[in-house]
Amino acid sequence: MSQSEPIGTLDVALNHATRLLGTQPELAAEQATEILNVVPGHPHARLLLGVARRLLGDLSGALDILDSLAREQTRSAASQIEYGVTLGQLDRLPEAVAALRRAVQLAPDRPDAWRQLADHLDALGQGQDADQARARFLKAANRDPRLMAAANALVANELPTAESLLRDHLSELPTDVAALRMLAEVGARLRRYADAQTLLERCLELSPSFHAARHNYAMVLYRQAKSELALTEVNRLLEVEPRNPSYRNLKAAVLANLGDYTQSLESYESVLQEYPDQPKIWMSYGHALKTDRRQTEAISAYRRAIELKADLGEAYWSLANLKTFRFSDDDVAAMHAGLLREPLEDDDRLHFEYALGKAYEDAADYAASFQHYARGAEIRRRMVAYDADETSAHLDRVRTVFTAELLSHRRSVGCSAPDPIFVVGLPRAGSTLIEQILSSHSLVEGTMELPDITSMARELTGRPGRGDGPLYPACLESMTDEELSDLGQRYLSQTRIQRRTAAPFFIDKMPNNFLHIGLIHLILPNAKIIDARRHPLGCCFSAFKQHFARGQNFSYSLDDVGRYYHDYVALLAHFDTVLPGRVHRVFYEQMIDDTEGEVRRLLDYCGLPFEENCLRFYENERAVRTASSEQVRQPIYRDGVDHYRHYEPWLGRLRAALGSVLDAYPSVPAFAGADVSV
Repeated sequence: MSQSEPIGTLDVALNHATRLLGTQPELAAEQATEILNVVPGHPHARLLLGVARRLLGDLSGALDILDSLAREQTRSAASQIEYGVTLGQLDRLPEAVAALRRAVQLAPDRPDAWRQLADHLDALGQGQDADQARARFLKAANRDPRLMAAANALVANELPTAESLLRDHLSELPTDVAALRMLAEVGARLRRYADAQTLLERCLELSPSFHAARHNYAMVLYRQAKSELALTEVNRLLEVEPRNPSYRNLKAAVLANLGDYTQSLESYESVLQEYPDQPKIWMSYGHALKTDRRQTEAISAYRRAIELKADLGEAYWSLANLKTFRFSDDDVAAMHAGLLREPLEDDDRLHFEYALGKAYEDAADYAASFQHYARGAEIRRRMVAYDADETSAHLDRVRTVFTAELLSHRRSVGCSAPDPIFVVGLPRAGSTLIEQILSSHSLVEGTMELPDITSMARELTGRPGRGDGPLYPACLESMTDEELSDLGQRYLSQTRIQRRTAAPFFIDKMPNNFLHIGLIHLILPNAKIIDARRHPLGCCFSAFKQHFARGQNFSYSLDDVGRYYHDYVALLAHFDTVLPGRVHRVFYEQMIDDTEGEVRRLLDYCGLPFEENCLRFYENERAVRTASSEQVRQPIYRDGVDHYRHYEPWLGRLRAALGSVLDAYPSVPAFAGADVSV
């Protein structure tokens, strides 16, 4: 080829090199080099040569070419994309993100650029920006005009509109995997994780190599605490991209959920060695260190996250949530400054408010403390869906179904294994203390708040049933003895992965399982059930000032939490009547006043011999995964029992919502239909 050859010949050579890239990058490099010998500096040929070198593993050689090309060709989206991809493979993520942002500004319809940008933002811990980039990818990848409107709604976070459009589309084209994934994204954003899981399973059934959907699937499983399944999926992703930081970070989080803190911490440390400037990964690392009893290192990890991102409110709340940590004056000033930053996401704002609530509480400025807690709760209440009337109606249905007659008739059904010890009640009622005491016994293993009973109840809600009435719990009336026994055995099988010792008994301390006492009794008649109960004002206010990572949506309003406590007492009173002696109650205040006596009563109920270790529970070195983790590593103290009294001037609405349940405590008001004796 000579410099005087016609342009057509040059175009043919460039097209030939382009075709070779996909299958024979070494020949594409040779072709591009030959073109550059004839036409030195030709931009398209340089781009082809840079891409070919990247595909051949010569990242530094590729970068030499693409760096200068991207600086010269500032209006070329293709050059910016390839430059960003190469920077990403060299782990220079902030620079990669900058290049890819330039690319999508130049060519907003390039799905490859949006996908790469989303992946890199994920790796940088910028989850919300990654979600937006992924929504733009879905929009750009789908040229079907029927999906464009749904994609636009998703980009704008107009979720009801997006959901309606996608459901209409899928009613006509039920196998459109892009639409299935988009609808799953809507479900995940609305925290309807079970729906999202079903959609993604169908998506992967139709397209097993749809890796982006599999990543979504693994994340949805993780969000539902289906950790074993999530680990299987993330391992499949890592087989394809073993160095992908998003996958590795997710695996570390899943391993922590499974209680494998050694591997989880190793995974976080591996990612942070390569990506040391990722604030949210440092924060997740801090969570794992905290649970592994390495508090000093956890504090350092949270501090590092704050250094990297001053407006990361969740890192400040993570420090506050250690409970034993105290903020300095400089910390308080920094949090106030954080609240003034604009723009500031609601998630960061609410975490700053909760953290300041704790800081002023420790400083005994209770008026300021309450104001900040209330502001944080108000923001969180706007973000969650909770209907107190719906809860009350559901508990009415539970009482209607679980009559003394039904329970007597089904007395001998279910799986006979005595292994589980359920600790139920409301959060912040002392369940972690009970768990720590019991798990200090040589025959009992502590696990965590297991989601399996709740998941089982959700599945039964969706079970094909008879008639028009609610399917759960009414469906339990028509289930066979064998079906109930199978459910009990399934619970034991699913929770087996959480058991790491040979202890014959294990604890499931999901507090919300009080909603499912009837189900537990029918499927596991020999399981123990312990109700952790605390003074209504102390329990409810402690929940109100706690920001929960997920769930407990009733706790962000004094009216809601008071009514929830009232309904809880009424439901447990019902089971005390129809199943007398089945549930053992531990009053937090009595455990504080007479620890040994209450521990002996607790062990007697569980059929366990007394062991002195149960009184030295604070020496137990097991991992504890709740907000009380640091408190239960200290001897019992009375300081927290009446702490709510500092806030009584602001608890009028809570008192009103609690009503006679507050007046009667620790007994139960007669209208609840209960035996009022303690």
